[in-house]
Amino acid sequence: MSWGTELWDQYDTIATHTQKGIDFCERFTHFLKDRCSIELKYASELKKLVKSYQPKKKEEEEYQQYSWAARFWDVLKELHDLAGQHEVIAENTQGQVMKDVQSLISEMKQQRRKDLQDGAKVQDQLKESLAKLDKSRKNYEKAFKMAEKATDDYRKADADINLSRAEVEKTRNQMMIKNSQCDESKNEYAAQLQQTNQHQRDHYTQQMPSVFQQMQSMEENRINKIKSMVKQIADIERSVIPIINTCIDGMVKASDGISAEEDSKAVIDKYKSGFPIPADIPFEDLSNSSVIDTSNANGTPKNSLDNRKGTVSDKKKNRKDKKGGGGLFGIFTSSKATINKIIGLLGEESKEDFSDLPPNQQRKALNRKIDEFKKEIARETAEREGMLKMKDVYVNNPALGDPNALEKKIEENAQKIDSLQAEMRKYQGYLANMDAKPSPVGQRRNSLSDDSISQSSTNMEMSQTSLPGQPPVAANEPEVYTDEWPEPPRTVEIRKKPDKKAIDDEEDHVGEFEHAEGDFDEEGFPVIGTCRALYIYEAGNEGSVAMTEGEEMFVLEQDQGDGWTRVRKHDNSEGFVPTSYIQCHFYDQDEV
Repeated sequence: MSWGTELWDQYDTIATHTQKGIDFCERFTHFLKDRCSIELKYASELKKLVKSYQPKKKEEEEYQQYSWAARFWDVLKELHDLAGQHEVIAENTQGQVMKDVQSLISEMKQQRRKDLQDGAKVQDQLKESLAKLDKSRKNYEKAFKMAEKATDDYRKADADINLSRAEVEKTRNQMMIKNSQCDESKNEYAAQLQQTNQHQRDHYTQQMPSVFQQMQSMEENRINKIKSMVKQIADIERSVIPIINTCIDGMVKASDGISAEEDSKAVIDKYKSGFPIPADIPFEDLSNSSVIDTSNANGTPKNSLDNRKGTVSDKKKNRKDKKGGGGLFGIFTSSKATINKIIGLLGEESKEDFSDLPPNQQRKALNRKIDEFKKEIARETAEREGMLKMKDVYVNNPALGDPNALEKKIEENAQKIDSLQAEMRKYQGYLANMDAKPSPVGQRRNSLSDDSISQSSTNMEMSQTSLPGQPPVAANEPEVYTDEWPEPPRTVEIRKKPDKKAIDDEEDHVGEFEHAEGDFDEEGFPVIGTCRALYIYEAGNEGSVAMTEGEEMFVLEQDQGDGWTRVRKHDNSEGFVPTSYIQCHFYDQDEV
């Protein structure tokens, strides 16, 4: 498709669009610069980390006695090599991609300036031709009026018997002169009109399309080069992956070289005293006047306990360990209980509901898991709204693309959202069971029930996200699936005071809600912001309100993740509208 034929009247818009392309290239340059800075900083920090944890020269011999210490030293060496690969990424990006982007920006600025000058020149020529046409038309109108006046004067003079024949003839000659001038102005106007029309046809069919084609070629060249640069960045990073994998393999190999049996044997060989185990202490009969000396009865020195104590570690080393000394590998000299705890955590595989963790840790793990699902659902929902908007654009303008091509992607996205919601409800159930509370699947606002999105994805409209007011699902009752989208709530929802313990157990829990018949309680939903309608929306369901494009409204309640926002119109009518159809501004943003 050509801009010259499709956008013949959008010269200013195209000029603005091409400027945005140049701005993007400059922003892309800043991105590459920041990316290289991060890679270099990361490599520097890794090398600094390796240096700070390397053993000192006098401690190297001691560390080589144990496999865990020697192999960790090998890991540090591999980590140093890995940091060097991040420096390679930064250097290649700076030397290749950033240089090409800066050259592209310079070329585009020159080409755009030339194209805009050509366009301005062509438009000035058309304006000049139109000005000449307007001038000739005014001359023709003036000559025509003067000719009419001369004709009227001649008729009056010819009818006047008091005028002489010479005066009548003079009036007749004046009339003929004016009529002749009028005919000349008319012919000049007709010629100029024909010339201007031809110039206008050439302007819109040849001259401006040529300028538009040059700008279109410049823009497409920019897009193709950006595509090539993005791929080049990926290739730069891919080129170092084999070396990084080699470093990782070296770390794995180092871990395989750690042997607990050999280290235990090394400890025995180093700290074994050679003294026999003390015999049982004999009974001393105080009634017997004779004193039995048993200090050396079994051959063990009297101070054997002191010797054994000194053999394991002397007081200086104990004090050194307590102060965190011992060089790089001081982290491995912690107490036996701590080491066993670390080994136990690493050796055991966590259960799905984290029931093998302490209660507080289990709660944190479940909340963290639920937050991950919420973020993923929000990301997939945003992607879904984008595809629905794109589909609506394709439906309204089939020349831009085939709307049926998005059906499969929308279906896959719907299934993924349903799966994520099911998993999130499962973990919410785990969290609720910790406090012997019902699973939060029956909250006031529920996302789409299982398969509800996927079953109706072929009939989706632009505003079809998950709708509020879906009936809650009981903890032990099967969910009901329908082929229809859930309607907005038919009854007004009243918010209860949230349970303090529930808030402490789950950050996202906002309290319990129930449906009640009656009027809306304004105190339950204060005004939290304003919004403006981006599109026209016809309220097809009870609980929603209609709006016109550009209409200003008050926001009473934010979108809870189901795609609907509660608003109040200036006529005090309230209800839900699609979040994607409005642009919101919240008052708490002004306080930041």
